[in-house]
Amino acid sequence: MHGQHLSPMGVDADRVRERPTWLVSRAFARSSALLNDGFAGRGGGLRSYHYRLLAALEQWGPASQAALGRATGIDRSDVTAGIVELESHALVARTVDPTNRRRKIVEITTTGRRRLVELDRLIDDVQKRFLAPLSPAEQRQFAKIMRKLAQSE
Repeated sequence: MHGQHLSPMGVDADRVRERPTWLVSRAFARSSALLNDGFAGRGGGLRSYHYRLLAALEQWGPASQAALGRATGIDRSDVTAGIVELESHALVARTVDPTNRRRKIVEITTTGRRRLVELDRLIDDVQKRFLAPLSPAEQRQFAKIMRKLAQSE
């Protein structure tokens, strides 16, 4: 019996297949793959966390790297690396905080705003591909349910 009855197709065991946590992890894996493919094809060297940083800066204005990490849920060291990469593309600029000379303030540039609009289109395409199996009503319901799950503790 040692593995001889396991499906070669990789189909999950019945006791796993219908569990919501498993389904969410499978959906996450699919969405991550779609995002990675989208950014690999049209991201110009950027990744989804770069998009999150640019979107946060565009929405909330200049911020410290620590505040960006808290606002986006990105680890502080990854924020620093991401900001360095964005700065190398002239998408953000860093300046010394006049109230605390040890802290850097990050601001999106005009070039960064233009790039963010292009990345919005990439993300919109990924969303459409991810949600394609659902009807428009199911897509709205799915988003509502996911927001509810994401906000509960």
